[in-house]
Amino acid sequence: MKRWMPSWPLSLAVFCFWLLMNSEISWGHTVLGAILAIVVPLFAARLDREFAQIGRLRQAPRMLLILLLDIVHSNITVARQVLGDERKIHPGFIWVPLDIANIHGIAALTSIITLTPGTVSSVLSDDRRHLLVHVLNLQDADKIIAHIKQRYEATLMEIFP
Repeated sequence: MKRWMPSWPLSLAVFCFWLLMNSEISWGHTVLGAILAIVVPLFAARLDREFAQIGRLRQAPRMLLILLLDIVHSNITVARQVLGDERKIHPGFIWVPLDIANIHGIAALTSIITLTPGTVSSVLSDDRRHLLVHVLNLQDADKIIAHIKQRYEATLMEIFP
């Protein structure tokens, strides 16, 4: 069964999304959705060679709360910067050295950085040891790197060992 259905949650999601994307439910859409629900996970299993290993999740709610507060704070900060004197804004790029090795944790970190206004993840180095981040107002690169590593990367390393 695992050979034909490597991920039943993915199959169920593909099937449901297929039906939701169509304006009507018919036999043809249902059959095509079932075929896609079988085929898509088979190809996805071949593409994804690194499976997510989940560690301790006890820090996840705290990190999500911190992220939410950081997003609100960053929105206010960016709004002040954009509405204020533009000459005080100094955008730039910084390379953030990564201690996290799990690709799923790195993906979560890049998403968190991009979700936070004023920062955007740009490039992951080929060796996955450095992440290039664009910062809207780059005053102190070391402070920004320490902020990312302490608030997000450390917790993600517990969640994705």
